Amino acid sequence: MSKYAVTNPATGETLRSYVTATDTDVATAIDGAFHAYRGWSRSTTAADRAALITKVADLHRERRQELAETIVREMGKPIGDALGEVDFSADIYQYYADNGPALLADEPITLAEGSEGSAVIRKSAMGVLLGIMPWNFPYYQVARFAGPNLILGNTILLKHASQCPESAAAIHQIFVDAGFPAGAYTNLYVTADQIGEIIADPRVQGISLTGSERAGAAVAEQAGRHLKKVVLELGGSDPFIVLSTDDLDATVQMAVDARLDNSGQSCNGAKRFIVLDSLYDDFLALFKEKMSSTDPTDPMVEGGKYGPLSSASAAEGLEDQVSRAVAGGATLVTGGTRDGNFFAATVLSDVDAGNSAYYEEFFGPVAQVFKVHNEDEAVELANDTPFGLGSYLFTTDEAQAMRVADRIEAGMVYVNCVLADSPELPFGGVKRSGSGRELGTLGIDEFVNKKMIRIA
Repeated sequence: MSKYAVTNPATGETLRSYVTATDTDVATAIDGAFHAYRGWSRSTTAADRAALITKVADLHRERRQELAETIVREMGKPIGDALGEVDFSADIYQYYADNGPALLADEPITLAEGSEGSAVIRKSAMGVLLGIMPWNFPYYQVARFAGPNLILGNTILLKHASQCPESAAAIHQIFVDAGFPAGAYTNLYVTADQIGEIIADPRVQGISLTGSERAGAAVAEQAGRHLKKVVLELGGSDPFIVLSTDDLDATVQMAVDARLDNSGQSCNGAKRFIVLDSLYDDFLALFKEKMSSTDPTDPMVEGGKYGPLSSASAAEGLEDQVSRAVAGGATLVTGGTRDGNFFAATVLSDVDAGNSAYYEEFFGPVAQVFKVHNEDEAVELANDTPFGLGSYLFTTDEAQAMRVADRIEAGMVYVNCVLADSPELPFGGVKRSGSGRELGTLGIDEFVNKKMIRIA
């Protein structure tokens, strides 16, 4: 039986299974991707490829309802959020269609005094790339990888999450319908062993993975063994630091929004809420009230705040994490209960460094709240994590905002805002959250040959 299947997390019903690729299928796909790189990508300009990406954006908008309903079935995203993800993915493709050619323009080099002639850096494609994508944002994750790289001229082999085969097929069809030739973008339902074979193939020049630390470590090891460039976007346990605010109710609402986004299953969702002692009691009381009054709903119903977790194993794992946290001394402020794959919005306090929960990422609607006495203590606690993806800072002091932002060990800092991702803003982290960047001007600059041309 194929591991690629659509199992509705709201009902537990398996709706459809997909056939896993054979070794012959994999070999044919690599051949096709390499042929497209050597042929199509070299015979077209960045502007030509950008025009095709514009069609990809348009098709996402035309098919938004169908695409959104697909991922509701696959991973339980509330329909409103699913529609928003499709729209955001279209915006990402459009951003690179509009800006990609200019971002790839030659960069003149100022020669040393006395040198004659000229020199430029010319950006060109590297070749075939493998993308390994997660289930939590089925369209968005692909958009931020495939959009810039196809404009650059790289060709894509895409291995999507095993629970998202229907959306994976839908994305592949969009690229076909947009006019991309065979081999430019290929969806593959492959096994872990076949992934290793793809990475080992000398025609494959780079790998981009978004997923767990374990998956990232395994892929990075294989990529290193074969001297391949790799970009990793892994886990996060992002701090949400509150040092001052003019509107506590609004700040707490943003805390709730940042924790429950995507049913708490966002790598860069706020997970650890670090609050100055003078605000802590009021913050915790209001946070508890708002979290406890927000219930998971049928993801297909409009207006739901959050839905089920993505699978039974995800719900069981989160329940085990919460139980271990409480057994280790944490206080269960609210929530902690599970009904099938639906998990109550949960708040934990009194989590100390001796508790296993202190260093873990909670991938679901579970928040940890901490009290600190000053700015230094807040920064120290924020950085006391193996992760370094995103972070959130709330303060009315502009100087403090810049000072603390400089001290936070993370790839991204959002000051006085949440859910503010945008196509032009680079995304990525440090420490065990991975390496490399996607989106923005940096997103097109990862899998690129920056060729120096010196003319005397």
